[in-house]
Amino acid sequence: MVTPDELAARFREFAGASTARAPLYRHLSTSIADDPEVAGLLHAAPDEQAIPVLLFAAVHHLVLDDPGLPLAAFYPNLTDVPADGDPYPEFRRFALAHGEQIREIVRTRHTQTNEVGRCALFLPALGLVSDEVGALSIVDVGTSAGLNLVLNHYSYEFDPGGRVGANSTVHLVCSTRGAPPVPATMPVIAAAIGLDAQPIDVHDDDGVRWLEACVWPDQADRFHRLLAAVDLVRQHGVDVRRGDAVSDLAPLVREAAVAGHAVVMNSWVLNYLAPDQRVAYVSTLDEVAKDIDLSWVLAESPAQTAGLPVPTTDPPEDLTILSLVRWRFGVRSVTRLAACHPHGYWMHWEADAR
Repeated sequence: MVTPDELAARFREFAGASTARAPLYRHLSTSIADDPEVAGLLHAAPDEQAIPVLLFAAVHHLVLDDPGLPLAAFYPNLTDVPADGDPYPEFRRFALAHGEQIREIVRTRHTQTNEVGRCALFLPALGLVSDEVGALSIVDVGTSAGLNLVLNHYSYEFDPGGRVGANSTVHLVCSTRGAPPVPATMPVIAAAIGLDAQPIDVHDDDGVRWLEACVWPDQADRFHRLLAAVDLVRQHGVDVRRGDAVSDLAPLVREAAVAGHAVVMNSWVLNYLAPDQRVAYVSTLDEVAKDIDLSWVLAESPAQTAGLPVPTTDPPEDLTILSLVRWRFGVRSVTRLAACHPHGYWMHWEADAR
């Protein structure tokens, strides 16, 4: 079990790392670091999941069930004008009063993100591939609720770079440097399949509520576009399969390739795989590519994903790096495309990435 001192250190570290976009969680984390009773609610979680964001998500989940609670007044995603004053006394009272529910949540759930903002990172890369091979057939690994599978139903604004896509209730804005090759029109997506070990059904209100809870409340724009993306997926439907990222990958890629050029996508997924699993993941793609042409678009942190065939610095970067791996006639080539914000707010395209 994680010790109280270790928990306190995790909350202090989180408070120090939290950016200006998360002042509520930064303040709460600073207070919890000195409050072993509240921090101790995480003792119910597996050691590797005993992290501040899981506790915050558990509380957020309960608050979302009843947005009329006094604590909800401090959450910027739930009110236009958040309450003044110190939120911690009310947070502490609520957390301890609902301790049994919180312990059950942290014991049985893990943080899960389906960040549609990353579609703005994928789009220029998919445009490059589409210009080369035509219609695409996507396999999104670590798809969660499959929200990225309908990326062609979102609209995009690259600044500079221009707009792509028809008007949509999900509009993604990405600041750019280095002139990324923003496609003039949306690439043709012939098919899209999602793969996830624990997928979320967009028609399961509790599952969607957990996705909402994992969004930091200070980032209200992310929260509201998640709601809009869920509504779009409910309208259009998605093909999401439950399975393992390594052992179930090859058959899905081969299935996708029947409809169009197969493109594997993943973002902030491979850091959850053990090093030997990441090696096996790449080896699986190498093996499939002996028979079919294949592309792989990935947005991952090199510092957290050792072993990937992606150029990086020494030591590896903590930034999100967008890369494109191609297999043509069985030969693998790798292109580092851009350094990016992990949620797609900006990308710095590299001059030779075309």
